[in-house]
Amino acid sequence: MPFSSKLEPDADPLVQRRDCRKRAMDLLARREHGREELARKLAGKGFDSELVADVVAVLEADGLVADERFAEAFTRSRVNRGQGPRRIELELRERGVGEAIIGEAIAQADCDWVSVARAARIKRFGAASPADLRSRGQQTRFLSYRGFTGEQIKRALEVSDDTD
Repeated sequence: MPFSSKLEPDADPLVQRRDCRKRAMDLLARREHGREELARKLAGKGFDSELVADVVAVLEADGLVADERFAEAFTRSRVNRGQGPRRIELELRERGVGEAIIGEAIAQADCDWVSVARAARIKRFGAASPADLRSRGQQTRFLSYRGFTGEQIKRALEVSDDTD
């Protein structure tokens, strides 16, 4: 019988629970997931919403799922990719993380956002400052898309003697 990623509808409830937990553990083994993100992925695999809620609640009680830990790891990975606080906040919100947890994760990132923006700009456009209005606009849009604030972008575009 070929392998199917969808659940058999008439499977035994205990088998369904075991399969749901196994699928959740497989997802968690790859990377951290937030509570809502994990539930969405499990529901997408054909598991019943009540079963998914129960399994995720048990995993959270066991300390295997934590929105705080997920938000911290997610923020750290996005900072390393050169993304700014607004973009990180938006992506965490899309994944179902609460506002308080998002704010705490971004505050705990403890990084110099201007330096992150400057590094992203240099990686993409080189160390030279924007030569004209067109290139300045292009770099501004790039940094804005990356999620940096107007002030962070302005300071990242400034040329200073202490960079590099």
